[in-house]
Amino acid sequence: MSTKTLTLENFESTVSAPGIVLVDFWAAWCAPCRMFAPVFEAAAAEHPDITFGKVDTEAERELAARAAITSIPTLMAFRDGILVFAQPGALPAPALEDLVSKVRELDMDEVRRKVAEHEASTAAS
Repeated sequence: MSTKTLTLENFESTVSAPGIVLVDFWAAWCAPCRMFAPVFEAAAAEHPDITFGKVDTEAERELAARAAITSIPTLMAFRDGILVFAQPGALPAPALEDLVSKVRELDMDEVRRKVAEHEASTAAS
């Protein structure tokens, strides 16, 4: 599967869908972004059950701002609509594969419980 171009219009519906979504925030002028692109594309081909999205931060400045992107490349992982990973920097292929494995292994009932606890504690303060 190839990567999907994400925009302000389709970002929320894409990352909130069931399953795993990996998002690469990048820009054409960014050398580390250009080095990471083939790694991301290869992972997309290797894992057709995962949505691999790319956000061009130059074309989608408002989306990048809403996502609080301060450094590129930044990789985010969503599972069942929940942000479970966000980190700036290009990952080598083995690290990206490790991330995919870890996101697959997540106990989403536990993740939802922790999110609910965090939201409850934030609301109480």
